[in-house]
Amino acid sequence: MKNIFFFFSFFLAALGGFSQEFQVTGTVTRGEIPIEGALVQVEGRSRYTQTSAEGRYSLSLEKGTYNLIFSYGNKKRLRVDLSEDMVLNVDMNDAEEVLDEVFLSAVRVTASSPITYSNLSNEEIEDRNLGQDIPSLMQYMPSVVTTSDAGAGIGYSSIRVRGTEARGINVTINGIPYNDAESQGTFWVNLGDFASSVEDLQLQRGVGTSTNGAGAFGASLNILTDRYNYEPSAEIANSFGSYNTRKHTVKFSTGLFDDHWEFNGRASVIKSDGYIDRASTDLKSYFFQGSYVGETTLIKALTFGGSEVTYQAWDGIDADQLEEDRRFNPAGAYEDDEGNLQFYDNHVDDYKQDHFQLLWNERYGNGWSSNIALHYTYGRGFYESYRAGEDLAEYNLPAFTANGEEVTESDLVTQKWLVNDFYGTTFNLEYENEKLEIITGGAWNNYEGDHFGEVIFTRFAPSLPMHRYYHNQASKSDFSLFGKATYAVSKDLSLYGDLQLRTINYEVNGFEEENVPFIIDDAHTFFNPKAGFTYSFSEASRLYFSFARAHREPNRSDYEAGNPEPEELNDYELGWRLRSGILQLNSNLYFMDYHNQLVLTGELNDVGAPIRRNSGNSYRLGLELDAVVRFHQKFSWRPNVAISRNKNDEWFATWDGELRSFGKTDISYSPEIIAGNIFEYRPVEGLEIKFLTKYVGEQYMSNLENEASLLESYFVNDLNFQYTWRKAPLFEEVVFTGLINNIFSEEYVSNGYYYTYDWDGVTYDGAGYYPQATRNFLVGMTLRF
Repeated sequence: MKNIFFFFSFFLAALGGFSQEFQVTGTVTRGEIPIEGALVQVEGRSRYTQTSAEGRYSLSLEKGTYNLIFSYGNKKRLRVDLSEDMVLNVDMNDAEEVLDEVFLSAVRVTASSPITYSNLSNEEIEDRNLGQDIPSLMQYMPSVVTTSDAGAGIGYSSIRVRGTEARGINVTINGIPYNDAESQGTFWVNLGDFASSVEDLQLQRGVGTSTNGAGAFGASLNILTDRYNYEPSAEIANSFGSYNTRKHTVKFSTGLFDDHWEFNGRASVIKSDGYIDRASTDLKSYFFQGSYVGETTLIKALTFGGSEVTYQAWDGIDADQLEEDRRFNPAGAYEDDEGNLQFYDNHVDDYKQDHFQLLWNERYGNGWSSNIALHYTYGRGFYESYRAGEDLAEYNLPAFTANGEEVTESDLVTQKWLVNDFYGTTFNLEYENEKLEIITGGAWNNYEGDHFGEVIFTRFAPSLPMHRYYHNQASKSDFSLFGKATYAVSKDLSLYGDLQLRTINYEVNGFEEENVPFIIDDAHTFFNPKAGFTYSFSEASRLYFSFARAHREPNRSDYEAGNPEPEELNDYELGWRLRSGILQLNSNLYFMDYHNQLVLTGELNDVGAPIRRNSGNSYRLGLELDAVVRFHQKFSWRPNVAISRNKNDEWFATWDGELRSFGKTDISYSPEIIAGNIFEYRPVEGLEIKFLTKYVGEQYMSNLENEASLLESYFVNDLNFQYTWRKAPLFEEVVFTGLINNIFSEEYVSNGYYYTYDWDGVTYDGAGYYPQATRNFLVGMTLRF
């Protein structure tokens, strides 16, 4: 409590002591259309910002003469003499072509594209970047639902978009696939504090544009890492909070030297005990990047990764335990010789992952440019588990005799290992003139995974050193080619076309647990066409429509659970975008028509991964609205709401020993209403206060619509503040950040699982839950040199 009091006292003292500065504010547009995400930088200094969703920017500078650089693909330089507050509006239509961060040109879209999307800028990320994972930072975006095993947004976290779980969301980092090739999941726990190295991200809902890597079935998430810096800089960031959470980050940049070279890097440590008992997290991560900047060339070499040790918390708890002690964690439980309940200390997930990327952009003049990238990822680690009363034969261990009796069971400690390599290349060639933009390219990626299990300890049976009880090897190759074009028929109408051909070969050979053979030899060829148009009623109003077909292959756990079929999706998107002085409005109606959609059954496998099954015909129909309303220079409102209907045309399942039709049912984990709000108030220069709310409607955790699988709706509120003390003694900036999560201490559950079992021909069911943290806080201070 004393530490909290000291922090706020220091904060208030700083608030009263900032020096007088002048503001440069304005709007960056192309014609009359506001530009979101344009970079506004002070030449020769590390001071920069990005334009908001309505194209607005604000910089505070002392009296003097400055060159301001406005960049958005092209660049514009303006000289200002600052002796008082001034408004500087910038039209980028006459900006010069410039080499900039162009590695996402093949996967990113803009307001002129017939694609539904939202951006999250570096500035918005920094406001709440106190150690929580990227899904937690994205939770106020439209149609997004997030959850965390540990309950506090650090550790194993995941995201759903339009009801589609993480394995249906295609994630790229600098245009390079991040999804695990076999599981198709994205494990943010392997990228601790990665948000501190993210420049911005774009979430495309629906199929989106053609991307490198796995097909998108709910969304595509495209992440751009840190830009190169013109000036040297360094920063130290520390944050602390509830559940013994702490984050320590160090960053540096050499700035651009010899007019061509820049190096920057980051090292981070995040630790947390978690809201759930023993759901601890220990994350160590790094990011290093070198850039070469030429007149027509940009080359980047970067490496990032780290290690994580996370106590398992994916078992969840039942309804009775939820009422009795919602923070209880049953993972690692066993009874000692006296019959007392104990917990195994090292019941953990222990994994390391390293990424290497080489990116090269070249501009040739006359509208031509190219991108090529090489990448390699090396991962290795294990789940360590205490298993009580296991049958020795299932682990290829012999029975033994004790006190004249044969013993066939023992408590064991096992490690389930995965060692994998993922490597490949992505490439594209781009041509652009006043009316036409064409991008052609492709990718080749290869995955090799080694899966094996070892018994490292037996409690009662004779021990065998590092006894291996299963082993299988997997390989997967993925090759794709795409071509897409945007053509301006007139100043008001543009047409969009996108064709992708993708081939996959997947092989597994060996044994799973219990000596079960696991052999896969499967291949798929998919053709994914997309088309659409954008019509401008005026500079401020645009209508768009798009159709996209997508296919997606099953993942490893789908094959383990049965004989899955590939998914097919026809996605229809109709949207309208409005940009005016005080209002920005995005609205879209979507219809996602699936064949053989792999939907979650509600069940989990033995390592906590959700199990999926083909649904036959199903659909998702919805309306999404999001807006930015700027009531005043100091006050803005950002609401969003998604209303949807998500249905299986006919769901079949075994019940009471018979295969039954349950008719048209709700698709699991698909709430009909998802809404969010951000109220932002800037009472004085340097201080931002945000009140954030999130509502998620009730949802079923199965496709049976059973009451036992119903997950209740929840409504949570956060309070976020940030104060930037510019020109503080010894530092260029000191930034104080605070976050109170779930300020009204709502006891809610954001995720769970549902199971059934048969007894004497009768089916019984039950559910497990993942409670989320009640009121908790995080505070941080960043020192910038």
